[in-house]
Amino acid sequence: MIRLSAILVCLLALTLTACGWLKSPEDRTKDWSVTKLYSEASEALAAGGYQQAIDYYEKLEARYPFGRYATQSQLDVAYAYYRAGEFESALAAADRFIKLYPKNPYVDYAYYLKGIINYNRSAGFFDRYLPTDPSQRDPGSALDAFQDFAALVHLFPESKYAPDARQRMVFLRNNLAKNEVHVARYYMKRQAYVAAANRCRYVLKHYQRTSAVKDALEILIEAYQRLGEEQLAADAERVLTLNRRAGRLLDDEPPPEEAGIGRQVWDYMGLDTN
Repeated sequence: MIRLSAILVCLLALTLTACGWLKSPEDRTKDWSVTKLYSEASEALAAGGYQQAIDYYEKLEARYPFGRYATQSQLDVAYAYYRAGEFESALAAADRFIKLYPKNPYVDYAYYLKGIINYNRSAGFFDRYLPTDPSQRDPGSALDAFQDFAALVHLFPESKYAPDARQRMVFLRNNLAKNEVHVARYYMKRQAYVAAANRCRYVLKHYQRTSAVKDALEILIEAYQRLGEEQLAADAERVLTLNRRAGRLLDDEPPPEEAGIGRQVWDYMGLDTN
C-alpha cells in the first residue's frame, strides 16, 4: 500500500512538471499600448521580419479593434502576408479591408495590392532568378490580376496607382493573348486543326492590338490549309499582309518594373508621429 502511494506521488509530480514544461511562455506584448504594438509591428515589417509583423498586427487588431491603428493594421497585415509569400492570406486580408472600408481614402491601395499579389502569384522560384516566358504560366492568376487592376482603374481613375495598373494591364493582356497562341500551337502539333483555328480566332476577336495577332494569323493560315479551307486561308493571309503593310503588327512590350508598393501610402496618416 505504501509502495502504491509512493508511485502515485511520483506520477503526480511528473504530471505537474510536464504541465510546467507545456505551459506557454508569457506574452511579452500583453501590456503594450496600441502605439507600442503598432511601432514594433512597423519596425519588424521594415526589417523583413514578416511573421513577427503579422503576429503584432493581428494582436493589435484583436486587442484594439477600433480606431485608426486598427484600420491601418488590417491593410498593413495584407502587405506583410504578401511579403511573407502567403498569397492567399494576403488576398483575404485585402478583400476584407475592401469589404469593411469601401469608402476609405486608401482603399485604392487594397485593390492595387490585390493586383500585385495575383500578378506575382504564379511566378515560381526559378522564375524569380532566371528569364522565363510569363505567357506560358497558368493564366488564372494573370486574369485575376487583370481584373483587379481593371477594378482599380474603373473605380479610382485618378489614383496614383492607376498609371502603373494600366501599364500592367497592357502587359497582362499581351500575355493572355500569347497564352492562347501557345495552346493553338499545341493543338497544331496534335493535328487538332479545328481547335487551333478556334483559339486563333479568339485571339483576333478578343485581343486585337496585341503582339500575339501576327502569330495567331500565321497559325490560322496553316490550320485552314491543313483543313483544306483554301479560301479561308487566303482571306487570313490577306489580313496578315494588310496589317503588316499598315504597320499594325505590334512587338512585345517590355515587362513593367517591379512594383515598389511598400507602406508609403500610409505616410499621409502620420500615425507614427501621433
